[in-house]
Amino acid sequence: MKLNDLDHIHAIDKERMIDHINGLPEQLESAYALGLSLPLPEWHGIRRILVAGMGGSTIGADLLAAYAASLSAAPILLHRDYDLPHWASGEDTLVICSSHSGNTEETLTAFSMAREHRCRILAVTTGGELAKQAATAGIPVWQFDYPSQPRAAIGYSFGLLLAAIFRLGLIPNPTADLQLALLAMRNQRGALRAEVPDIRNSSKRMAGQFYGRWISVFGSGFLAPVARRWKAQINEHAKAQASFEELPEACHNTLQGIEQPRAQYDHSMYIWLRSPLNHPRNQLRDEHTRVAMMVEGINTDFVMASGEGRLAHMWTLIQYGDYTAYYLAIAYGLDPTPVPMLVELKEKMTTNDA
Repeated sequence: MKLNDLDHIHAIDKERMIDHINGLPEQLESAYALGLSLPLPEWHGIRRILVAGMGGSTIGADLLAAYAASLSAAPILLHRDYDLPHWASGEDTLVICSSHSGNTEETLTAFSMAREHRCRILAVTTGGELAKQAATAGIPVWQFDYPSQPRAAIGYSFGLLLAAIFRLGLIPNPTADLQLALLAMRNQRGALRAEVPDIRNSSKRMAGQFYGRWISVFGSGFLAPVARRWKAQINEHAKAQASFEELPEACHNTLQGIEQPRAQYDHSMYIWLRSPLNHPRNQLRDEHTRVAMMVEGINTDFVMASGEGRLAHMWTLIQYGDYTAYYLAIAYGLDPTPVPMLVELKEKMTTNDA
């Protein structure tokens, strides 16, 4: 697989995705600082937040909703579709339209409907049509500059929103939690960089376990969106099939579905994301389901979060998953950056060539 050959890695990784992964702690730190400085109206009376976006532009909102669930009186909900639900209306609803390019058609329709529904709106983007329309309408635009694939800008899609909800008075000051997360990520990074050989680099070894297999990623509680992130990174970096499961729900259906087809056992692997801060009953379910699947003959493994606090546990596992998906792409001999099939579909949708 040549995961220790740096020349081979750099020859495949033509657009240097590895630099984005290595720089994730600094990106997150910069994004949060930017979010503390950008103009924000003194909005009061917000009872709910709806984040409209797709793909890499909205995974940060998933993480935010999980982190803030036990902190915020206002629920944070995700909308991955056109238009808006009927209940999203009025000034007590804040709609955050998140589109990296600013040209995501689903998000633009949600933006238009949020205006019709007279919601409060915040646009988060690098530019494009979203920035243009929002500026024309006098709607605040949080514009940032980070040339990359949207999924590589996860620090911005999370850090900006974290700063926004703190400034709106919806959560306590998260700065201390964030600093612990950044420290843990920087500590972990040293063991996962491409320069570290597989004998000492567990993410490279995990990529070796993933090679040639369908990956299912399991997460519970605040780690459920991290499992989604792993799935998406494997899809886009490695161009490989993967799925994600959320516990305890998986204990009520997925577990029973492992009996067939047995021919897939050798071509599958189930990975658990773990934190000692998760609900004790979910930790117990986590181990029982893993053992049950292992006994059936399915390949299983787990990764334990590191650092102090929920935010550190989320972000060290995100970082670990990003490195693992990257090394899986290299193992397949595929450039982790381009997503040609997604680009082709967008072009067909633009031209209405179904």
